[in-house]
Amino acid sequence: MTIQNWTDIIVSSLQNLWGTVAGFLPSLIGALIVFIIGLVVAAVLGSLVERLISALKIDSVLKKLRFGPYFERAGLQINSGRFVGRLVYWFLVIAFILAASDILGFWALSSFLTDVLIYIPNIIIAVLIMLTAVVVGSFLRSLVKASVTASKLHASKFLGTLTWWSVIIFGLLAALTQLGIAVAIINTLITGLIAMIALAGGIAFGLGGKDYAASLIEKLKRETE
Repeated sequence: MTIQNWTDIIVSSLQNLWGTVAGFLPSLIGALIVFIIGLVVAAVLGSLVERLISALKIDSVLKKLRFGPYFERAGLQINSGRFVGRLVYWFLVIAFILAASDILGFWALSSFLTDVLIYIPNIIIAVLIMLTAVVVGSFLRSLVKASVTASKLHASKFLGTLTWWSVIIFGLLAALTQLGIAVAIINTLITGLIAMIALAGGIAFGLGGKDYAASLIEKLKRETE
């Protein structure tokens, strides 16, 4: 009697296990098919986008804007086509993994992948902000150097470099804010920087310009009287 009960329990457990596997197997096959199709689609579209960007000759424009030295310092080469192509490839791969995860019912993984897909546009915008900052900083550096040199003043190189770094730092802070990295700290730093500049200006004027301010006040007083 006991052996019969054990046999019934084992058979029932195996039947339940087989039922679970049989019910999960179609979802697994469907998820694999979706994933394989996604890999093919991502590879094809990524290659097309890479060729399209390369045909537009954006690399030549970036080199004319003098981005080459910055990439070389980082040990990289300018290849915007491959960068955008791989970005499109991985975006589609993550999207199809998300679809496969939904089919399998892996909701935690789906939530994580959704957050990743939503975050990717922020990365693109941050990169564009930094590229714009480099272009604007280089233009303003040349403009300041030329203006100071034309005015026959000293430290044209220093003022141009200072202008470039000011724009780059501002662009970096804007990019970090776009990425949502330490937003509170960045806001505090910007507020402190503005307060420091205002305080330094006030102290400089108070120490170096007090005589001039006193003469202006005295002149205004005489004209009023």
